[in-house]
Amino acid sequence: MNFENIKEELSKIFKGNLSDKGKIYITISLTWIIFIGYLTWWNGLKSPALDKSFKWDEWFWFGIIPATAPYLFYFIWKKRD
Repeated sequence: MNFENIKEELSKIFKGNLSDKGKIYITISLTWIIFIGYLTWWNGLKSPALDKSFKWDEWFWFGIIPATAPYLFYFIWKKRD
């Protein structure tokens, strides 16, 4: 896996040169991350414990990792042209 390829794919995302399918996948991933962040925040507020802080580790493992893992697998198994 080459960093130039990753850089090209990220530039596609930020320049808006994605297909409709790619836009849908990115939207689903960002929605998942935001939704899990909200649930983590809400569960922290409703917790009976004294610590009401945001649980960053839960958000990372249940929000970020599941949302980015499919893209990592795609880059790993993508056929080279």
